[in-house]
Amino acid sequence: MTQQELQLIRRSIKQHIGDRIKLSANQGRHRFETSEGIILETYPNIFVVQLISDKPEQNNRKVSFSYQDVITRDVRMVLL
Repeated sequence: MTQQELQLIRRSIKQHIGDRIKLSANQGRHRFETSEGIILETYPNIFVVQLISDKPEQNNRKVSFSYQDVITRDVRMVLL
């Protein structure tokens, strides 16, 4: 991982603040949790996503991920 790759990921995610995404996060042991959400905020080391769920208890849940998670493919995102 180079600084250039990290900066490219940061800029790309920052450009899509407010956009809806489909998100797959690695939960370990080859399990991925897939959900939809909206990119809320970006910070120097992390970004925050508000999840959209059919389940009322999980709706409006906020999760954060590091840009390194995207580079290592622990988090996979697709714009909707």
